[in-house]
Amino acid sequence: MNTKKFLLASLAVFVTLQILDFVIHNLILAADYEALVAVWRPDMMDKMWVMYITGIVFSLLFVYIFSKGQEGKGVMEGVKYGFIIGLLVVFVSSFNQFVVYPIPYGLTWKWIVYGLIEFVILGAVTALIYKKPAE
Repeated sequence: MNTKKFLLASLAVFVTLQILDFVIHNLILAADYEALVAVWRPDMMDKMWVMYITGIVFSLLFVYIFSKGQEGKGVMEGVKYGFIIGLLVVFVSSFNQFVVYPIPYGLTWKWIVYGLIEFVILGAVTALIYKKPAE
């Protein structure tokens, strides 16, 4: 494994993830979340550090899995990878959240759509940085 590329791609995925999460959840979905203020933990902001830890772990694993299975087909390989991992993570977790918490059905689909877009972008970023060496 190329450790330098792995760490660089992981860092890029983490930074991109943080930016996209901010745009999606703090800007685009802000009104949806305001309507559900009673559902959220009152001390949620005190626990946000956990989200940064899980973001780091996610970024490392996302790039690791890509690096082990990549075929060197360029950015479209990353896009496809991001879409598949997005379905695995976002589709499943969003509907599980819908079942457990009183989340509106429409918000569930917004999470899925924006989440898939986010994962496709993360896959593209990974593929752009973590290229196979020229043979």
